[in-house]
Amino acid sequence: MSDGVPKADTTEKIYDNLDRSRALQAYLLAIPIVNQASMRETLRNFGPDNQTDAIWETLVDSKTVELTANDNVIYNFIWLDTHKGPLVVEVPPKVLGLIDDFWYRWVADIGITGPDKGMGGKHLILPPGYSGEVPEGYFVIRPSTYGSWMPFRAFLVDGGPVPGVESVKKNLKIYRLADAANPPGMKFVNASGIPSNFAFPGDYAFWELLNQVIQEEPSEGSDPTTLGLFASIGIEKGKPFKPDARMKKILTDAANIGAVTARAIAYKIRDKDAFVYPDSTWRLPFFGGYKFEDSPGVSNLDGAAFFYYLATGVTPAMAEKMVGKGSQYPWTPLDANGNPFDGARTYKLHLPPNIPVKRFWSVIVYDTQTRSMLQTDQQYPSVSSQNKGVLVNEDGSVDVWFGPEAPAGKENNWMQTIPGKGWFIILRLYGPLEPWFDGTWRPGEIELVP
Repeated sequence: MSDGVPKADTTEKIYDNLDRSRALQAYLLAIPIVNQASMRETLRNFGPDNQTDAIWETLVDSKTVELTANDNVIYNFIWLDTHKGPLVVEVPPKVLGLIDDFWYRWVADIGITGPDKGMGGKHLILPPGYSGEVPEGYFVIRPSTYGSWMPFRAFLVDGGPVPGVESVKKNLKIYRLADAANPPGMKFVNASGIPSNFAFPGDYAFWELLNQVIQEEPSEGSDPTTLGLFASIGIEKGKPFKPDARMKKILTDAANIGAVTARAIAYKIRDKDAFVYPDSTWRLPFFGGYKFEDSPGVSNLDGAAFFYYLATGVTPAMAEKMVGKGSQYPWTPLDANGNPFDGARTYKLHLPPNIPVKRFWSVIVYDTQTRSMLQTDQQYPSVSSQNKGVLVNEDGSVDVWFGPEAPAGKENNWMQTIPGKGWFIILRLYGPLEPWFDGTWRPGEIELVP
């Protein structure tokens, strides 16, 4: 400093630090947007927007790199785009789904927890700022962005996917409102068993995807602080994104540091309110609710960063109390002693009797690196009440095992792990019942077996 004014070399260092700090915060805030952009990019490999349903007809398996997907239901992934006008979506009956906008904010539920209440129906998706005539006879949905992701799940019938798949193919229709008199056909692409990667990039390409979205979407859907942070690192609507060599290095480093930061928050979170129980390693997936807020209008930054780095799909139906209708997702990356899971060791999870679900429960093991299903000799790395042959104890409880080899006689209740590779699990409760919400039923901690 010279009489209160930073010297030239100090100023240079200060601006380097400022750009680095802004780039890191921009990365953490951009994770949900880039998560969505990567989803759209991969879905376009299956077919065009609005016309293509990537449907996992024989369920998702570990060949699909998709953040914390499951193999218990029939996934349907669709990208909607309203740049050319309003869209009609005819939703099939008996499905459970949602619509999230390009900022990854929840817009609406469809199916069982939506306005059609699982009966199916016509939904009208309007572009941002739409002021035209809105015809009667539709459930009207107004996203803040042109691009939206619409995933939904159809369910197994008697343990098989065929009836659910047939219902989707018979009933799902998407077309422009202007084409209602002569709608085009849908393209259904069976994604089961096809190696595909929906996870977003962790290098400089992260920023290029972010810029793509910022250029396409109206600024009104976001907020001035977030967009100002993006602008401070060179990403601003209507302007070219051309960082110089210095800034490109800062952005590349920030992407790497940001990814490690998100992983630290996810796997070693500091806030005790992130846990389901005070004396447990079981974690809440929605820390701060589905809006990721500590209180109205106050963002829970850690809750958003870890969720969007690890998962996809935001809806109240996965966060709030909806007895018998929604779903709940307690998860943990740690054993009963608070240690990360060791792929070379054997562990046991005890689920007490009367597991509180109307539909089904499942346990799936995930790779800590990819945040997707752990790729092992098992095509489907899960144990579920839908699986034939799952062993149930005399008192109605269930024991689930994890390790490189199955304990003798426990093969149907076992998920394989890999020495040298970390993992975490999600316990899914579809149609959760009151004992889950009031805490009178809780899963055991995952114990290391000596």
